[in-house]
Amino acid sequence: MPHSPAQAFTSNFLGESSTWYKLTILAFLVLNPLLLFTVGPFITGWLLIVEFIFTLAMALKCYPLTAGGLLAMEAVLLGMTSPATVYEEAAHNFPVIMLLIFMVAGIYFMKDLLLFTFTNILVKVRSKVFISLLFCFAGAFLSAFLDALTVTAVIIAVAYGFYQVYHAYASGGEGGGDLRDDTKVPGESLEELQEFRGYLRNLMMHGAVGTALGGVTTLVGEPQNLLIGHEMGWHFPDFFVMVAPVSMPVLFVGLATCALLEMVKIFGYGHQIPENVRKVLVQDAEAKAAQRTMRSKIKLVVQAMVAVWLIAALGFHLAEVGIIGLSVIILLTALNGVTEEHHIGPAFMEALPFTALLVVFFSVVGVIHDQHLFAPVIHWVLSLQGKIQLAAYYGANGLLSMISDNVFVATVYITETKMHFANLVKAVPNLGMDGGELMKQLTDPHLYRADVLAALPPEAADKVHHIMDQFDKLAVSINTGTNIPSVATPNGQAAFLFLLTSSLAPVIRLSYGEMVKLAFPYTITMSITGLLATWYLLA
Repeated sequence: MPHSPAQAFTSNFLGESSTWYKLTILAFLVLNPLLLFTVGPFITGWLLIVEFIFTLAMALKCYPLTAGGLLAMEAVLLGMTSPATVYEEAAHNFPVIMLLIFMVAGIYFMKDLLLFTFTNILVKVRSKVFISLLFCFAGAFLSAFLDALTVTAVIIAVAYGFYQVYHAYASGGEGGGDLRDDTKVPGESLEELQEFRGYLRNLMMHGAVGTALGGVTTLVGEPQNLLIGHEMGWHFPDFFVMVAPVSMPVLFVGLATCALLEMVKIFGYGHQIPENVRKVLVQDAEAKAAQRTMRSKIKLVVQAMVAVWLIAALGFHLAEVGIIGLSVIILLTALNGVTEEHHIGPAFMEALPFTALLVVFFSVVGVIHDQHLFAPVIHWVLSLQGKIQLAAYYGANGLLSMISDNVFVATVYITETKMHFANLVKAVPNLGMDGGELMKQLTDPHLYRADVLAALPPEAADKVHHIMDQFDKLAVSINTGTNIPSVATPNGQAAFLFLLTSSLAPVIRLSYGEMVKLAFPYTITMSITGLLATWYLLA
């Protein structure tokens, strides 16, 4: 027990975190101001990114909101970014914030249906290869029409429910509700529990990678897709067709990688569900089925009907994703009789810490923006031409998305690239109209580009056509670059970061390093396939 105020403060600072971790964060906080006034904001900004990644990597020791939040606050106080910039970033990403608050809570009220559905799949499908492909393909298919965070929230709820059932059995109901506590689990059951953890880690990563495979293919798959589509004037079919030369080969290779990893059992894959665990899940499913009253059956029917509404509303984009999530909460609580605040409140517990962390992350994005940390890379790739430029765009967006938010990277690149190509269009002689106005018309979703080009003098139309053709391909490279290689780390994919910081991650021992290891083979096969497709098919 601490006896002095200094000892008490030291004990309170970052709570139960290791002493070396506390000292490391303090060292960062002391070092940053010194570096800012000696080597300047550019190098200090890059160091801040490394420090923030470190806090993410140590997520199981200390939730990144606290340590990362201190670093972000210091950056604002030092003037590396401003509160206004952080607010602008948060406001720009408000649809994502609403999604996290309302959609994830909506999924909470659908967990009975999800657990019922996936339990039946798990106990009936014995092939690990097949069920892995099922999770990966389901993640891909759903993410093409829904949102990757929504899909990730679904598979998290499913895995958490599975683990909860067996942990309660293995600990004899004496775990005190803490799923991380194995002290009450006997030796033989502990081995099965550890194998089951590995099994769930495998399925979660297959599903999470699936969200990236499907998310890259359509206009609504990822937030940056909507952004790029808006800047280019592409509708849903246009987007799918433009991206398909890269996204379809990557989808095929990603699914093949999933099957191969489970067959050869490398990089932490190949864990099987112990037969005893399967029996416990089957018995639990049968017991719940036997106890299911007419009222609980109607609840499942209602959840299924609301799930249909959810898919239809998201597929047709009837409203912002967060608003649709709120409608799910209202429908399920009203129709299934959840009317007390203390029963509604827990639905929001899963997502709100991550929502706060995401706003902290926007502070780091603000530093990247205000200090122009990516500017040298952007200027270099814009100086290239042809196939080399396409490949460089894909690689640069991929590398930057591994360490930053892929939505931010896509925003910066598509904005800078559009400005560059607008200047190229303006430089074309004998346009017969203002170059800036022409660029607006060429990227107007309500106008056919062929009609706009047909109104130009033939020679000018031909030059503008070639300029816009390269611009289209670069937009595809930005989209695929930010979506595919970014699976390497939890930093680039919001769905991966959500999984890492979820309540499930510490339960199944899914650390930052473990995620990077499990994602590594996917990163290699998918990134190389994307690059080859960009070089040979897109170009």
